[in-house]
Amino acid sequence: MSVAFVVVSHSAKLAEGVVELASQMGRDVEFRAARGTDDGGIGTSFDAIYAAVEELTGLGHQVALLTDLGSADMTVKSILEVMDDDNVRFCPGPLVEGAVSAAVAAQIGRDLDAVAEAARARELFR
Repeated sequence: MSVAFVVVSHSAKLAEGVVELASQMGRDVEFRAARGTDDGGIGTSFDAIYAAVEELTGLGHQVALLTDLGSADMTVKSILEVMDDDNVRFCPGPLVEGAVSAAVAAQIGRDLDAVAEAARARELFR
């Protein structure tokens, strides 16, 4: 089972940019950008994040969730409570560096635990 990513950002441009950058390091890895509110504003959408996770798990992937800010963290935690799926993991850490490090780990076939560790590795050394 491979690891895929949902990048959760308050900003569509930021989420799409992180996906663009990380996918350069993880060319065979699936990414989804869950960005903004349902009406296109700045914020997070429970429904958009949930739909992205459902899509990726439906394709047989484990899913790592990466976030930009605290309220995105809270939304992701709410989704995890509803889903109760060991194949979906919140990976706190620096968004850009974490996404790139985690994408490399996923690209070389690491499991969800190793990908989650890679997502926060840079944070551990600050």
